[in-house]
Amino acid sequence: MPVIAREWRVVLAAIAAIAIQARAGAADTVINPPPQPKDWAALASLPDWSGVWTPNMTDQERRIESDPVPWNKAAAAEIAKLEAAEKRGDPKGLFVNCLPESMPSWMLLTHNALEFLFTPGRVTILGESDGNRLRRIYTDGRGHPDDPDPTFHGHSIGHWEKDALVVDTVGILPETYIAVSEAVGIPNNGDLHVIERIHLDKPDILRDDIEIIAPHVLTRPWKTSRFLFRQRARKYDIVEGVCLQGSYSEGKDASGNAVFLPVPQTEGGNTLPAVK
Repeated sequence: MPVIAREWRVVLAAIAAIAIQARAGAADTVINPPPQPKDWAALASLPDWSGVWTPNMTDQERRIESDPVPWNKAAAAEIAKLEAAEKRGDPKGLFVNCLPESMPSWMLLTHNALEFLFTPGRVTILGESDGNRLRRIYTDGRGHPDDPDPTFHGHSIGHWEKDALVVDTVGILPETYIAVSEAVGIPNNGDLHVIERIHLDKPDILRDDIEIIAPHVLTRPWKTSRFLFRQRARKYDIVEGVCLQGSYSEGKDASGNAVFLPVPQTEGGNTLPAVK
């Protein structure tokens, strides 16, 4: 056989081997395999978190006093200015731009209902606030990405310790607030790490023990807890909530089509009187 022909056979064999390895590697990287009947059956052993949960807002405020935030000096000075503005009736308003409350503020001070969905390998939290916020908590044993793309709610992985879901969240945008009210809070500024232990404190009370590690604004990890009440009545069903919808009124365009028309607003998000 000519030398050139033999060399081409070697090259083609090498290409084929690479293709086989690539296919094998692709199989190894599947992170969402189809659940099997045993995976669905295993959900029956998890605690009952069904129903709609509403936050204990009175306790949220009380916890700010009992579990004070360990702000560093610079952060404390910013917080003091925001608290003063809130007291004199001129609050900044942290969430008037309709961006998500995000982590960790969603779990710290939300005023809206939420619910938990258990599916194989995942716990999903659905929130009524602002277009139905959601968190995906992966319980299939995966780790965090080596270099996660930062998002508003971060990348969450969890595991069960008896009846408690332990959640580890990283990859949160540095712009998201660590907030103690809707008017008082500052950006986490990066390297945020949130650890939660979520469990039933009583049959209809869910407790979220939260540890917030934010080295750029806190002097040490902040540990606090939040509580949610279970609601069974239909009136508590989660409804659609779209923050930006309040910035528009219903009207008609020149062709008679139903459209949303911008409503004049202040910088803080308050509606201005219509101009006649």
